[in-house]
Amino acid sequence: MDTALAVFGSRGFSAATTRQIAETAGTNLPGLTYYFGNKEGLYLACAHEIAASFRQGVGAVAEVAAASLSKPDGNDATLWLKRLFAALAHFLLSEEGAEDRALFVQREMASPGPAFEILYSELWRPGIELAAALIERAAAGSLSRADSQVRAVMMIASLTGFRSGQRIIARATGGADHVEQVIAALDAQIDAL
Repeated sequence: MDTALAVFGSRGFSAATTRQIAETAGTNLPGLTYYFGNKEGLYLACAHEIAASFRQGVGAVAEVAAASLSKPDGNDATLWLKRLFAALAHFLLSEEGAEDRALFVQREMASPGPAFEILYSELWRPGIELAAALIERAAAGSLSRADSQVRAVMMIASLTGFRSGQRIIARATGGADHVEQVIAALDAQIDAL
């Protein structure tokens, strides 16, 4: 699965071949066919794997953040928004396999393919909806639902952009790890709400 994510991420669905994935993984092509059926089956399995790794990396924080929205006072929306984006920053910027997952997802965003609906329904829509609801609550009514959704997308996209720009950022800044700085910048954006 790791090899398939790396190959699909770097080459895209159309250019990648199951033969290439099998060779790179050190396995045989009939084994891939047995477990995944065909290239699209493997590709969709990769999308499900990305969603599962997201739930593992961010899911616990997201569940508690979502539960906080059911409280009538909602005074902790800012706190949970910060915790949600800190977890997302760690997931996107520093966890093992983050680059391959990011490339795979970015390819689906730029040119929707077989995995788009899986990623939309399991990652993008729930993530945007939760972040937007927390933003709206944290802003205490000063932002509309649509404004909150735009801000949620912008904040999520900034992390995605930071992930894809890692090589440039590392070169420009001497290669330091910037996860904590990114989290501090997101916290400042949240405080400004």
